[in-house]
Amino acid sequence: MAKDKTGAVMVVGGGIGGIQAALDLADSGFYVYLVEKSSSIGGRMAQLDKTFPTNDCSMCIMGPKLVECGRHLNIEILTLSGIESVTGEEGNFQVRIHQRPRYIDPDKCTGCGDCAQACPVSLPDEYNEELCMRAATYLSYPQSVPRVYAIDKKDRPPCISACPAHINVQGYVAMVKAGKYKEAIEIIMCDMPLPGVLGRVCVRFCEDKCRRCEVDEPVSIKELKRSAADQVDILSLPVPEITPREERVAIIGSGPSGLSAAYFLALEGFKPTIFEASEVPGGMLALGIPEYRLPRSILNTEIENIKRFGVEIKTNTPVGKDRTINDLIKEGYKAVYIAAGAHKGMKLNIPGEDQFKNFFQAVPWFREVNLGNIKEASGKVLIIGGGNAAIDAARVSLRLGAEEVHIAYRRTRNEMPADPLEIEEALQEGVHLHTLVTPKRVIGDNKTLKGLECLRNRLGEPDSSGRRRPVPIDGSEFSITADQIIAAIGQTVDKSFAADLDEIGFTENDLLNVNPDTLETTKKGVFAGGDVVTGPKTVIEAIAQGKKAAASISAYLRGTEMASFDDEDSREKDYKPIDPGEPKIPRAQIPTLDVTERIKTFQETNLALDEETAQREADRCVDCGLCCECFQCVEACKAQAVNHDMTDRFLDINVGSIILAPGFQPYDPNVHDTYQYKHFPNVVTSLEFERFLSASGPYQGHLIRPSDRKEPKKIAWIQCVGSRNTQVGDKGYCSAVCCTYAIKQAMIAKEHSSEPLDTAIFYIDVRTHGKDFERYYNRAKEEMGIRFIKSRINNVLAGEREGSLKIRYADEAGRMVQEDFDIVVLSVGLDTPQESLDLTKEIGVELDHYNFVNTSSFDPVNTSRPGVYACGVFEAPKDIPDTVAQASAAAASATSALAEVRGTRIKTKEYPPERDVSNEPIRIGVFICHCGINIGGVADVPEIAEYTKTLPHVDYVEENLFTCAEDTQAKMKQVITERHLNRIVVASCTPRTHEGLFRETCREAGLNPYLFEMANIRDQCTWVHMQEPEKATEKAKDLVRMSVARAATLEQLYEIPQPICQEALVVGGGVAGMTAALGLAEQGFKAYLIEREDRLGGHALELHSTWKDERIQPYIEEMVKRVTEHSLVDVHLQTEIKEVHGIIGNFRSKLVNAQGKETEISHGAAIIANGAESFRPQEYLYGEDRNILLSLELDQEIMQNADRLKEIKTAVFIQCV
Repeated sequence: MAKDKTGAVMVVGGGIGGIQAALDLADSGFYVYLVEKSSSIGGRMAQLDKTFPTNDCSMCIMGPKLVECGRHLNIEILTLSGIESVTGEEGNFQVRIHQRPRYIDPDKCTGCGDCAQACPVSLPDEYNEELCMRAATYLSYPQSVPRVYAIDKKDRPPCISACPAHINVQGYVAMVKAGKYKEAIEIIMCDMPLPGVLGRVCVRFCEDKCRRCEVDEPVSIKELKRSAADQVDILSLPVPEITPREERVAIIGSGPSGLSAAYFLALEGFKPTIFEASEVPGGMLALGIPEYRLPRSILNTEIENIKRFGVEIKTNTPVGKDRTINDLIKEGYKAVYIAAGAHKGMKLNIPGEDQFKNFFQAVPWFREVNLGNIKEASGKVLIIGGGNAAIDAARVSLRLGAEEVHIAYRRTRNEMPADPLEIEEALQEGVHLHTLVTPKRVIGDNKTLKGLECLRNRLGEPDSSGRRRPVPIDGSEFSITADQIIAAIGQTVDKSFAADLDEIGFTENDLLNVNPDTLETTKKGVFAGGDVVTGPKTVIEAIAQGKKAAASISAYLRGTEMASFDDEDSREKDYKPIDPGEPKIPRAQIPTLDVTERIKTFQETNLALDEETAQREADRCVDCGLCCECFQCVEACKAQAVNHDMTDRFLDINVGSIILAPGFQPYDPNVHDTYQYKHFPNVVTSLEFERFLSASGPYQGHLIRPSDRKEPKKIAWIQCVGSRNTQVGDKGYCSAVCCTYAIKQAMIAKEHSSEPLDTAIFYIDVRTHGKDFERYYNRAKEEMGIRFIKSRINNVLAGEREGSLKIRYADEAGRMVQEDFDIVVLSVGLDTPQESLDLTKEIGVELDHYNFVNTSSFDPVNTSRPGVYACGVFEAPKDIPDTVAQASAAAASATSALAEVRGTRIKTKEYPPERDVSNEPIRIGVFICHCGINIGGVADVPEIAEYTKTLPHVDYVEENLFTCAEDTQAKMKQVITERHLNRIVVASCTPRTHEGLFRETCREAGLNPYLFEMANIRDQCTWVHMQEPEKATEKAKDLVRMSVARAATLEQLYEIPQPICQEALVVGGGVAGMTAALGLAEQGFKAYLIEREDRLGGHALELHSTWKDERIQPYIEEMVKRVTEHSLVDVHLQTEIKEVHGIIGNFRSKLVNAQGKETEISHGAAIIANGAESFRPQEYLYGEDRNILLSLELDQEIMQNADRLKEIKTAVFIQCV
C-alpha cells in the first residue's frame, strides 16, 4: 500500500557510486539522504589525478557531479555520519543515523579558510595519504562538497584528564610551539589563575599520563607552562568584560584554593572578598614554599592580577574568634567558602619534642623563615620526614647557613613521596639521607638539643597508601647528633575558623565534612575546599577545589542545580594513534644554577627553558586529542561559525529503500615483508603515487621521490599486491583496476618528467578488461615505451645508490634477475574497510568469502535483505565506469517498489527572476581555469588572462584553480550579480561534462543560461600541445578570443515546454532488454519490447550456468514469464525497426514484423540492447574439425548432455580469439 511507503531513499557512501545513485534518484522524483562518514563527499575518485583509459582529469569529470549533488534541492547530504540501526521493511525503513559534530556551523561558514590558517595543530593529511600535514581545522580538498571546514577532535587528552583542574594542556603546549605565549596564558587562565606559580611548583600529574611515554619520555609540561608565563606580562592582559552582580561572597583563606575560588567567582560577576589571617596573601604559597622554588615577585604579581578581576583581599583579618562565619553572613555575604588550609604542624608524639627550643615543626618554621623572622641556621640540622616539605626544609637550612643537613626517613628512597627531581637536587647540594629510620626520642641536656635517638626499620606488608609499612627492629637503637631538628611529617587543620558554628561537621581526621559533589558543608550557603577538606594536598589540587567550589557557589546563588562533577567515564578513550615510526627525541633538560652557587642564595634554582628549546619541547607533543581547543579558530572566524560546543546528533529517518555504496580502502602492504613498505621511503602505494602526480597533492604535481625530493629516472610498478594471493590475507580475487591504473600512472609519470623516464611494470598477467583498455595497454607498450616484465617478485632491497631500491625477481624462464629503481610503486588491491563490515552486520546484509556483498549474477545490485541494494566496489572490485553504471542500476532497482510514492517527498527548485539584458550594453565575464596543473602547468594562464582583459566587451576576468568547484560557482554567481555581467565565458576543459553545470550557475544568478559560451583550452591546447607551452598559450588566446567574440552575439533563448511521451522503446529481447523493459514497467512506464527472433532470451538461451554454478535456463524462463505477463510490457517478436522520427521525449517509430505488417508507436526514450554476435574464426581448423568448438557451442552440448562429452579425456581452451 502506498500509504505505508516512503518516497525517500538513503544512499550510504559519498563516493562516485553514491553520488551517481543520489543524482539519479533525486532527478527521478525521490528525496535522497546521502550519508557519508567523512566531512565531505567525493570518495576515492576525488584523490585520483587522472582516469583511465582517456587520461582525463579526475576532478574535471567529477567536479560537476559534486557541485550538482551539493546544490540539488532533493539531496540532503549528511556528512560525518553513519548508520546506527535499521528497522522496518522494504518501502518503510526506520534508520537511526549517528552524526558526529563538525564544530563549524555549515550555515555560517564561508569556506574562507581563516580558521585553518590560525590552527596550531598539524596532523597527517588523509586526503594526501599522509604524505603531508594539515591543520586540525581543515577542508578535505579544494573542491570539497560541502565547502565547509571541519574540526578533527578525539577524546580530551589524558594529560587534561589527569590534571585536577583539567587545564587544557594540549592547548597551551600548542601555543608555546607556535610562539604564541599570550594565547598560551589565556588558555591556562580559563582553568587556573596562577600560571607562573604552577609553572614552578606543580607536581605534574599530567606528565604521569603523557602518551609521549610510549615513545620516550613525557613532554616537560610544567616547564612549558613556566616558559609561557615568563614571556608574558600578566598584568597587561585585558580583563574580559564581566557583567557585575550584587551578591557578595566571603572566602576564608588566600591560599591557592581561596584565590582560585575568588578568581572564578569574579569572572561570573560576583563580588568575592578574601579574609586572610596572615600579614601577606598567598597562604602556603607565600608561607610554606621557599623562595628558591617560588619567587615572591611571581606570586605577588599573579595575586595582583587576580585582584584586577574584582577580588578584594583583606590581610591580618582572621575569621573565627572575633569575627565568625555567622558574622559574615549577617554582614550580607550570600555565601561563604572556607579555604583555611592546614597550617598546623603534626607532632611526632615522642619524648622530648616539646622540651627543646631548637626542635621545630616544619609548618610554623617555614612561616617564620618566609616572613623573614628566621634568618639563619647553624651547626647540624636534622629533618624528619620524606615529603616535599622535608626536602624544602633541608634545602632551606643549607641556604640559611647550616653546616650539615641530614634527613631521616622511615622507608627507603623509592617510597619517598617527595618529587624525585627535588630529592636528586637536594642530594646534589650535599644533603645526607638516612632511610629506614624511626625516631624514638629527642636527646638533649639542660634544654640544649643534642640529637635524635632512632630505631632501624625493615619494610613489612603494604599499608593503605600502597607502600610497604615500616617495622622497627627491636634492639636496633642508634643516635644521630643534631643542633636543630625540624619535624616535617605532615599538617593538620586549625579549626579556629569554626568558632560559634556548631552545625558544621568535621570528620574523625578533623577535616571539614562536605558534599563531595558540591563542596557544600552541612550549613546551607557555606562551602569548603582545599586542604581543610582533603587534608594536605598539592597546589593544583587546591586550585581545582576552588574552581569546583566557585561553580557550586555560582549555581547556588543563581538558584540553579549544582553540578554533580561526576568522575571521568570508564569507557575506553579514543586518542590519536601514535605512529610506530615516531622518532625518539630527548626531553628538554631544565637548566639550573650551579650547585656551589645556589646553596648560597635564595635565587631561583631552576631556570626557564629558552624560547627555541621550549618550542622544540612543545613539538614533542603527540596531539592526542587532535584539536587542542585553543580557540584560535574562534578568534579568526569573522563569520562566527566555529562552535566547539557542538555534540553528537542522532537522527531518525524514514526511507523506502537503502543503497549501500561505502566504497573501499586500499590494501595495506605492511602485511608483506617482501616489499619493505614504510621501511624504505621510496616504496609507495599506488594511491600515494596518485597524489604525487596531482596538482593538489603534496608536491603540486612535480614528480619527485620522497627520500630526497629529487626527480626519479626509473620507476617500477609491482602488480597484484593484495590481490590474487591466497597465501597472505586470503586475497584470491582480482581487484580489476590495478593493471590499468598502473599503465595510466606510468604514462602520466612520463608526461610529468622533465627528463626521459624509464618505467617498468612487473606483472603476472595483464588484465585490461574494459572498453578500449586493450588499446590503452598496447599504446603504453608500443608508443610510450613502458616496459612490461612478466615476473614473480622475490623481494625489494636497498639499491646500490643512496635511496635507490633493488627489485629481485624471477623472470619467465625462472632465472633470478635484479634491477635498481628510484621509486617502487605497489599496485595495491581493493579491500572492504572494517566499518563497512560492521555496517553489514547492523543492517543484516550477507557478504561473500572475500567480504564483498553477496549478490546473485541475476540480480547484481540486490543484497540479501529486501529493499537494501549495493553498488560499486562494495559489491565487487570494479572501475569507475562500471561503478557509475551499477549505481544507476541500483537507483532504478531501489525505486521499483516505490513507484506509487514518486514525487511525494520532493521539493521544487525556485530560481530568481531572469534579468532582461536585451537593452544592456554587453558586459562579458571570463573565467579562466588552471584545472590544477592540467592547463596551468602548460599554458601561461596569467598571460591569457591579461590578454583577455584587452578584448572588446570584456568587463571582468578571473583565474581559478578549479572553476567547476563549488566555491568558484558561488563566487561566479556573486560576480554576475555585483558587476551586472550579461555574458559569461568559461575557458577550461570539455563542455561535454561542464557546460550544463555552468549554464545552471548562470540561471541561479538570474542570467539566461544561453548567454554562456565555453572554450575548451584543455583538450585543444594544453593536451595537444603538452610539450609546446608557447603554442598552447597562443592557441588558448585564440580560442578565448573566438569565444568572447561569439558570446557578444548571443541572445536570450527560452525553452518551450513540451509534453513528454511517458513510454519507452526497448530494442532487443535478451537478458538486458528484458531487464530494461521490466525495470520501466515496475516504475509505472509502458515499454515496447521488440525482438527480431521468434522468442525472447537472446544468447542466454544457449548458456548453461554462471561461474557461480547458477542455472541460467530457469532464470530465463521466469524472466520471460514476467515480461509476457506484465500489463505494461508490449512484446513484439520477429519485429524490426523500419523508421524513426522525432526528437527526445517525442519519438515515432515504425515497426515491421515477419509478415510485413507495420505498426507505429510513440515513445519518449529508447534503450538499445540488441546484443552482439559471437566471432567465428577462420583459423584453428574451426569448421573443419567437429571437435573444435566455440565456447557457446560447448555450452549447448553440456545443456544437451551430449554423449561424446562423456568420452573426452582432455580439453584445451584457447583464449583471446
